[in-house]
Amino acid sequence: MIIWDDHFHVDPYHGLFLEAVKEFHRAGGTHLVVVYKTAHDYGFPGLKAEDFIKAMDFHIGLVEKINRETAVKAYAVVGVHPAEFDYLARERGIEYAKNEVMKALKYAQKLCLEGRAIGIGEIGRPHYEVPAEVWRASIDLMKYGMALAKEADCAVQLHTESFDEAKFRELGRYVREVGIKPYKVVKHFSPPLVKVAEEVGVFPSIIASRRNIKAAIEQGNRFMMETDYIDDKSRPGAVLGPKTVPKRTKAFLQNGTFTEEDVYKIHVENPEKVYGVELGE
Repeated sequence: MIIWDDHFHVDPYHGLFLEAVKEFHRAGGTHLVVVYKTAHDYGFPGLKAEDFIKAMDFHIGLVEKINRETAVKAYAVVGVHPAEFDYLARERGIEYAKNEVMKALKYAQKLCLEGRAIGIGEIGRPHYEVPAEVWRASIDLMKYGMALAKEADCAVQLHTESFDEAKFRELGRYVREVGIKPYKVVKHFSPPLVKVAEEVGVFPSIIASRRNIKAAIEQGNRFMMETDYIDDKSRPGAVLGPKTVPKRTKAFLQNGTFTEEDVYKIHVENPEKVYGVELGE
């Protein structure tokens, strides 16, 4: 059985790294989307495009190591986190920060075009309050990242503030404006608003708490599951632990919350559609 975690971080400096991946595998996990953290987490200052580019290359190296040294199939997603843009804008000014982040996102697109990554992300808006000009610039950068993903025909993973129906519809307007295939736009850390996301066309990646997944499956199986595992020894198991998606999937299949068709849709068909990968069985 294929089990896909759609948003998982690794950190060789502050976390368990390969051991976390092996925990995922021992629980029954098979495929991971390993998402870039921040340049700072990877030991770079995050003050210019070159810092982000070096951090992305470092991240690709971590994913290659997972594929060499574990039984899990890992895929890279690379970008510039909205909090990195906010930090850089406060340090060096909005225009400088925008230009540097745009250069870095262009490099993320290059990695996708080369087949070394399957998506641009996580990009989007800070999840905390920021000055209005940082908010507006973050939206510009989110749309720029989506435009790059459209050109490359790859996915984009979005990090945002807490979402509700109105915000999904706002996102839908940006998607139509950019012209990217809506299903290539993944709302990471999505609430279980499966029907609303389907109406808008974007793809929800839902935190795999019992409550969330029960609420999601009642509306259909057009979603993916994620832990947003942070891999930080000072916050063990945050946001959810590495074993959560496989354990929850198997438990929900066993107790009848999921059918076998649901599991196949969530963990195989949906990722194949969004990311253009071939999983099979």
